[in-house]
Amino acid sequence: MPLRTKPPVRPPTPAAASAGPAGPAATRPGPSSADLAALAARHGLTESGARPSLPAYTRLLWGRRHFVTAFATARLTAQYSGARLGQGWQIMTPLLNAAVYYFVFGVLLRTKDGVTDFVPFLVTGVFVWTFTSSTVLAGTRALTGNLGLVRALHFPRASLPVAYAVQQLQQLLFSMAALAVILCCFGQFPRPAWLLALPALILQSLFNTGLALVMARLASRTPDIAQLMPFVLRTWMYVSGVMWSVGHLLRSDRLPHLAAVALECNPAAVYIDLMRFALIDSFPAAQLPPHVWAVATGWALLAGVGGFLYFWQAEATYGRG
Repeated sequence: MPLRTKPPVRPPTPAAASAGPAGPAATRPGPSSADLAALAARHGLTESGARPSLPAYTRLLWGRRHFVTAFATARLTAQYSGARLGQGWQIMTPLLNAAVYYFVFGVLLRTKDGVTDFVPFLVTGVFVWTFTSSTVLAGTRALTGNLGLVRALHFPRASLPVAYAVQQLQQLLFSMAALAVILCCFGQFPRPAWLLALPALILQSLFNTGLALVMARLASRTPDIAQLMPFVLRTWMYVSGVMWSVGHLLRSDRLPHLAAVALECNPAAVYIDLMRFALIDSFPAAQLPPHVWAVATGWALLAGVGGFLYFWQAEATYGRG
């Protein structure tokens, strides 16, 4: 009896394979992105990691204010925990810098000539400048140094550079106690004008925080900026009158007009001279630029508000590079 064999199974044609078991109905396109967006909106779903609106972002940042202060305090406490002198380095560091600058600029280069009360003049400038430079440097590391935290948790990223700025402000307040002792040792005793240091410090803090926000965003995309900033800050320090008097140079009429205006409006020099005017009774008001408080307020608002807006615009990109 002959055996029956099954006919060979032929592979389906490309047309049949594309049609699938359901025929032409399976070739219909899926829902469009607009349909999916409408469906998500109908069920209250939002994009993960999307940038919130500016008012909502501001509220979120205000809601993290306790985290900001706690984070700043913890970092300040741990900063010198491995050193024998501990928190004493918060005061020793600017004092040692002032001693070096006094020897190099005051003794060797004779910049103290013509400057009354040079030691209070120099120490005040060093302490105020250190506040700005340390805040800017800390801002460059605010995001890059905390990538694990940025990628693991959902929170307004501006909390980190703001916390670093608060940490530097706390450190300055410790240093101001030592500055007051130094001023008294050189005959600069407390007087009502010292109260002017408070609004000057508030304006400088707002300015520094804005710079920290700007540097945090720039360094998050270009980490090499953190290596470049010490050179930029050193140049900025030399033109800010930390170790010499900007007013003496301006009165000498040796500078072109544009250079003189740039020196007068240099924000670091403005905040340094405001603190000197408040704390040192021999510092003449004539050395302050015209409308100095308007200039100081303008820089604080420009850097503070502008830096916050600049940082917020890239909120959705941090930690994804």
